[in-house]
Amino acid sequence: MRSLLRTPMMAPLVRDSALVWLASGVVGVSFGAISVTGGLPVWVPVVMSLVVYAGSAQFSAVGVLLAGGGPVAAAATGLLLNTRTLAFSLAVADILGRGRLARLLGAHLVTDETVAFALAQSDPARRRAAFWISGFGLFAVWNLGVLAGALAGDALGDTGTYGLDAAFPAVLVALVLPALRENPAVRRAALLGAALALAVTPAVPAGVPVLVALAGLAGHGRDGGRTA
Repeated sequence: MRSLLRTPMMAPLVRDSALVWLASGVVGVSFGAISVTGGLPVWVPVVMSLVVYAGSAQFSAVGVLLAGGGPVAAAATGLLLNTRTLAFSLAVADILGRGRLARLLGAHLVTDETVAFALAQSDPARRRAAFWISGFGLFAVWNLGVLAGALAGDALGDTGTYGLDAAFPAVLVALVLPALRENPAVRRAALLGAALALAVTPAVPAGVPVLVALAGLAGHGRDGGRTA
């Protein structure tokens, strides 16, 4: 892993992933502030971010707690939303390496952003370097943002007025566009998943449309061997 981080490709990858880190930090500040202003002690969002590290699942779990739900309901909500990472883990399994420590650490760093950034690279070496660089950077910036937001608390005011919910979607679209342009099978799967997610959005809780969108992978499996 150290050799990957010392290669000439590191600087370009750091530059390219910096926007994702910035978005992560800003949303982390929002999460920390929302948690504390809702009545949770500062240590709850900070420890959750270190141990759980699952942005949308953390927002949902805290939402359940602030609405009066118990820890079991909050944990169940987070686990449900995070089931999508099972597919992500399969996609990057070969990137992480064979060592137990690398796989354990890599599993903790698997997010929508790290997987998208890694798979957008052109060769296996760049994919592996991109995963670890973006993964470590995101983890650090997210947790620093959450700590800052939790400590700031009410001083930030209503975080919903900043439009932070659009930051991550915009970054993810930019990351996956190259794959969508180059691979017709990926494009069909993405369109199917997006259509399914939009169809169920009015009727299901936040976060569930992402899980429904995974059904689009069936289109990739069926069409993966065809050419456009």
